[in-house]
Amino acid sequence: MRDRLISRSTLTLGVFLITGSLLVGACATDSQEAPQGVLRVAMQPMVQTDPAFISSDSEILFANHVYDYLVDVDPKNNIVPRLATAWEISEDGLTYTFTLAEGVAFHDGTPFTAADVAWTFNRLRDDAIDAPTADLYDNILAVEAEGDLEVVFTLSALNPFFLFDLSDNHALILKAGTEDAATNFNGTGPFKVVNYSPEDRVELMANEDYFIAGQPKLSGVEIIFFNDDEASVDALRSGQIDLVMRMSASLFISLQDESDIVSIDIPTNGFDLIRLRSDRPPGDDPRIIQAMKLATDRQEIFELVQQGYGAEGRDSPIGPLYDEYYNEEYQIPERDVNAARALLADAGYPDGIELELHTPDTGGRPDLAAVLKDQWAEAGISIEIFVEPESIYYGENGWLEVNLGITGWGSRPVPQFYLDVMLECGAKWNESHFCDDEFDELSRIAGSTLNESDRIQAYKAIQELLIQRGPVIIPYYFAQFAGIHEQFQGFELKAFAGRTDFRNVSISSP
Repeated sequence: MRDRLISRSTLTLGVFLITGSLLVGACATDSQEAPQGVLRVAMQPMVQTDPAFISSDSEILFANHVYDYLVDVDPKNNIVPRLATAWEISEDGLTYTFTLAEGVAFHDGTPFTAADVAWTFNRLRDDAIDAPTADLYDNILAVEAEGDLEVVFTLSALNPFFLFDLSDNHALILKAGTEDAATNFNGTGPFKVVNYSPEDRVELMANEDYFIAGQPKLSGVEIIFFNDDEASVDALRSGQIDLVMRMSASLFISLQDESDIVSIDIPTNGFDLIRLRSDRPPGDDPRIIQAMKLATDRQEIFELVQQGYGAEGRDSPIGPLYDEYYNEEYQIPERDVNAARALLADAGYPDGIELELHTPDTGGRPDLAAVLKDQWAEAGISIEIFVEPESIYYGENGWLEVNLGITGWGSRPVPQFYLDVMLECGAKWNESHFCDDEFDELSRIAGSTLNESDRIQAYKAIQELLIQRGPVIIPYYFAQFAGIHEQFQGFELKAFAGRTDFRNVSISSP
């Protein structure tokens, strides 16, 4: 796998340098058109604005346009240059040396250097700030600047997915020494912050000194906050906004007949999961989550909630888009409400059990909760649904604290991310508090071996284990939807909506 990753990155880099050598480090010339037009985007309100702690699509979309990544991921999940123009990997796979773009400056005019990269990644792996990336980067021994335009990462163990780890949503480069990252939005990115009104919107203007010539093409972006997906789609229809990227399948279908709106859908490995905390009652009895699994009709959920878009789920984050790793040999037990009732009785709930189910109000999650309520009732699982704004659900004392919840996980380019941060013992975002030694060992093998056959076998065993005794129900892998007014060109939706890039979006002249 390491060889494949290196060759893919090298090929992508080679194409970039051949076709775009004049772009990296170049400034705009007089012959280039000045940025023009403003794109108005509907998103949920933001809570976190420090890149180290962002999590929602709106937060990531904002940060992705104010700051830059060292390396980025394109819509086809290839690693591509951003602030790094080239990289080399040592023969032993433990040292990564990156060459950085010249002529890059932060929005305050300070030159960007390798010291900023080293400082940023040292911050992201610093246990003292309790960032969610501490586990992701715990195999980094050192990050060191070698002059102004070269930075070296030294690893303690092999990691065939390290380049993808460096493109993690939080890995946006800050100015070294930044103390107020949540309020001082000083990036190198294609847009600068003009105004941030937490209850209303964030307004961005083009960074006309951006280091890649010809970008951005828009003079500005407005991210306008909507708490309600239906209201954002109505605003798109009425022309109050130009782009909606997240919505339920039913809302997306409702846009099909709008002549001036281009509707887009793409498959992803994103998923909504249902999980019960396993570290306290009643979830500390594994029979409860097993009863929930037996009471769940995944095919019905897929048809009703996703309306055929995406793919039916199999209780594992390793979905069908990871074609070399995805496996359907081990079958999910068929729905059996009588067996579910029997498990509840054995666990001490002969008359059924009552629970609270918390869900964010975005996408099809409220619809998912409603279907689960009906399905589970047949097995004696009675739930009261609490629908909360996404900003509240993912805020402090939210999703990581509730006993029973529905969480949306965005699509990632490699499956190892989910295992590392969601399911391994003690992982930062292990919302179910699942801990299984066999799982952790399989995850370790998959995330470190250079033998592709061994990795495939480990991922195959992980999928079987999660079906048998995993802590989550994943009923579907959702499609990503967008609707955009037809006067905008160059828009390319990414599987993780927040990572969608507006640098090449332009507006046609009236």
